[in-house]
Amino acid sequence: MISRKNASISKFIIHKVGNKFNDTKNAFSEKVVDFDEASYDLMLPFLLRPFASTVQSHRFNHHANISLNEINNYTTQIFNEDEAFIEVSKHIVMHLYEQSTSANIKTGDVLIVLFEGIEFNDITTNALGVFKIESKVNFFQTYLENNSYDVLVQKGINSKKVDKGCLILNQTDEEGNIIFSVDNNSYDAQYWINQFLNIKYADDSNSHTQQYLELCKDFSTDILKTSYGIQEQNTFLAKTIDFFKENEVVNVERFKDELFEENKYKNEFDDYKKSFEGEMNLVIRNQFDVAERVVNKEKKKIKTDIKLDTNIQIKLDIDAPDASTEYLERGYDEEKKMHYYKVFFNAEN
Repeated sequence: MISRKNASISKFIIHKVGNKFNDTKNAFSEKVVDFDEASYDLMLPFLLRPFASTVQSHRFNHHANISLNEINNYTTQIFNEDEAFIEVSKHIVMHLYEQSTSANIKTGDVLIVLFEGIEFNDITTNALGVFKIESKVNFFQTYLENNSYDVLVQKGINSKKVDKGCLILNQTDEEGNIIFSVDNNSYDAQYWINQFLNIKYADDSNSHTQQYLELCKDFSTDILKTSYGIQEQNTFLAKTIDFFKENEVVNVERFKDELFEENKYKNEFDDYKKSFEGEMNLVIRNQFDVAERVVNKEKKKIKTDIKLDTNIQIKLDIDAPDASTEYLERGYDEEKKMHYYKVFFNAEN
């Protein structure tokens, strides 16, 4: 995660990116934006806020040589050549345009921003931000005409969130530049991550933890929920989070031994893991350190409600993984021809 408390914008330019499939063209600015105080005070947190809670980082990628990664080269130019900012920012937009391999990819505003004072891991550095604004919101604008006020509808940028954005730090480790990416309109995540930026997850505990939890969530939905029901799915997810909270290191074999009593579940999990790795183009380690921040973040996303078609919901506590097995019983009533849940308890809270 980054800190923006001492961050500032040193250069900022806006271009527009088109889509070659629907014959819309790029449009370029020739000057950087000169902010007034009110616009600047709104823009700075708008751009950096999404990265405050991002724990996973990326690194540049290329199938042949990392020096051939376009955004890597453009970033290096901007960091090293102060006068190159405007011209290189245009090249970034042209590269984005060339990745429009589908008519579904949206046109929009592209903001190229050079930041100073970004803090990450107790180091202060500058960073390059690339943001794409794909959607505009309607707002009312009042105006005075002939001594009376009237109203019209205009479109503008929603100041609550960016659609797509990346922050490339002028700070490296053994894998290269540290990069953060956000995508709130993930209709085509491959377009932004793989084709435009061409980045991969860093080889660290954050990524290993995230990937394994994603595997478990997908397995619970595609296999457990489909074949064995929501109760089985939710119990598995609760036990998964509990395992990650109780262990500093995850060993895959030990994980399966603790979570699955029957070999058929282990075999299904192994088969699903292989297909998951193939689809995601990654290899999940058999042992890795747990990133507690990632676990806490993913835990908040997991829903353990059982929603019934009789307008009744059963909410399971993810911090009590054994409660579902011990105090919740599922059955079928032959007389009513309906499924039921039986809940055991001592007292109502």
